[in-house]
Amino acid sequence: MKTFKLHSTYKPTGDQPKAIKELVRGIKKGKKFQTLLGVTGSGKTFTLANVIEQINKPALVISHNKTLAAQLFGEFKAFFPENAVEYFISYYDYYQPEAYLPERDLYIEKDASINDLIEELRLRATTSLLSRNDCIIVASVSAIYGLGSPEDHKAMLVMFEKGENIERREMLSKLVDIQYSRNDVDFSRGAFRVRGDTVEIYLAYEKKGVRLKLWDDEIEKIEIFDPVSGNTWESLEKIAIYPAKHFITPYSRIADAVKSIKEELK
Repeated sequence: MKTFKLHSTYKPTGDQPKAIKELVRGIKKGKKFQTLLGVTGSGKTFTLANVIEQINKPALVISHNKTLAAQLFGEFKAFFPENAVEYFISYYDYYQPEAYLPERDLYIEKDASINDLIEELRLRATTSLLSRNDCIIVASVSAIYGLGSPEDHKAMLVMFEKGENIERREMLSKLVDIQYSRNDVDFSRGAFRVRGDTVEIYLAYEKKGVRLKLWDDEIEKIEIFDPVSGNTWESLEKIAIYPAKHFITPYSRIADAVKSIKEELK
């Protein structure tokens, strides 16, 4: 089944058809390394977009800096509007590592400023990887740093289904476990609020809200709504909510670690 669908008003020309054919052949033969040469403006991105469509597998595009990554993200997004083209770069606007200046006996504390939008895009990238098989992730070299176990991240997702019996307190506890915080005043990304028998969640990885309406201890309705206007967009039978942070560990793993530490202490 064809998963990736390339949208373009023009076709490969010049050396592009030959390059696409050879790159596709090399990938199918299991070649680990291939190099596509071309001057600026020769259509290398379009060539690779055709390769991705023909190979029909998820792709990781790594750039050496954020500026080029943003350009590539925009281009691939235009080529594959029906697929999950995501953006993954470092989310620090400013980062000062801790340091010590011995000549002045001065300790400088670590300080950092995180870009909220980029953090949202990073979370959306990992969420798409876990929930879809038609992903193109455009990343900077920060992608080489580990974010923990994908299995742990996926294991922490919370499922809610229409008709499910669940106490409101248990529902809120599950949201807190995956790093969502309660805020009934400032409804922002990664927060949830409670209004009587209605729990509203602002997803950490999308500009969408999830509204869970309870009747006693039963989920009566699941709605996707606009967090700004409050207008309902659609109703669902069930929904999976992924963690609000990348750095998250299941309680079972923490318990095992604590047990091992206690044994080492003895």
